[in-house]
Amino acid sequence: MIATSIKQLKNYLTLVESYFINASDNDIHYKESDSSWSKKEILGHLIDSGINNLQRFTEIQFETKPFSIRKYNQNSLVLANDYQHADLLELIGFWLSINKRIINLMTVQTEETLQFEIEIDDEYNNLSFLMKDYVVHMKHHINQIIE
Repeated sequence: MIATSIKQLKNYLTLVESYFINASDNDIHYKESDSSWSKKEILGHLIDSGINNLQRFTEIQFETKPFSIRKYNQNSLVLANDYQHADLLELIGFWLSINKRIINLMTVQTEETLQFEIEIDDEYNNLSFLMKDYVVHMKHHINQIIE
């Protein structure tokens, strides 16, 4: 049910905001290796995910179905946006704003729109799956942040 995903997403917003406000600078910036992401960069990745999924969730409302999901280069976006050196409060605010907009969009969906067909890598599903998967993906990365 999409209502469960909305509730989880709201809880994640509170959890992540609280974590970053109370975390040490060392904890936020620490990287296990040059190829790994810091917790701050993981937040940046979640911003990129929010941007891309907000666009997907919006465009599926009016584009031809099945709606084709375009992938994006996660590592390149994290590096290009230089999240490691960005202002933390700006990142938190941006991430919260995107996800509040996503929550609003999720809330107004109907049973009909949740069935809008999507195509990912020659596999078919629907908007409901995509929205729920967004929250599952977020949970994975939040677990990396708060561990």
